[in-house]
Amino acid sequence: MAGQEKRPIVTVDTVLFTLRDGRLATLLQRRDKPPHAGSLALVGGYVRPEEDASTTDAAARILAQKAGLAGLFLEQLATFSGPVRDPRGWSLSVAHYALVPEAALAAAHDLDAFPVDDPPPLPFDHGAILAAALARIRNKGAWSSLPALLLPETFTLPDLKAVYEAVMDERLNDSAFRRKITELRLIEEVPDARSPATAERRRPAQLYRLARRALVAFDRVI
Repeated sequence: MAGQEKRPIVTVDTVLFTLRDGRLATLLQRRDKPPHAGSLALVGGYVRPEEDASTTDAAARILAQKAGLAGLFLEQLATFSGPVRDPRGWSLSVAHYALVPEAALAAAHDLDAFPVDDPPPLPFDHGAILAAALARIRNKGAWSSLPALLLPETFTLPDLKAVYEAVMDERLNDSAFRRKITELRLIEEVPDARSPATAERRRPAQLYRLARRALVAFDRVI
């Protein structure tokens, strides 16, 4: 129809972060439709106004349908838009990121893990989205309980320190870390619960859990 406005393509894309062999990794999925069919990419799809109350709802729906993931910490990142990012036309993607603990991976499907610092070539502007999400969690991890949301329900203090180091990409002093965690009241002991002894740790270690299984902001860097 003459004079009819052309509508943009509206999608959501989600950067999935998890731990693999103690390192921060991202989970990618192979596209089954053009454009870029067969390429590894972020998990994404179209916003459906008749189903989705918000773009975050759309991201959660798509993660459940395409990857079998639900109940994750999921947060909006930024909007990426323009006439050249998608060969189908002018498009915008509301990007999100999510944290995938190991327990959630058991139900996931059609995902491959790659180190965040060495991903494969990605289609569209997914490389830029991944870089922005990584910068977000590196910064936010230093000021919040965000890294701990990658852990299982119970964990040891070395587990907690290791996940902070993986997310922040820096080594942390043992005694200073323990002191700050205690002062922040981030965790609590699980009564009568200890981890098994290992080759690295000869004695069983006390198990802890988060005092709140939610994102908590700190008033100081960890």
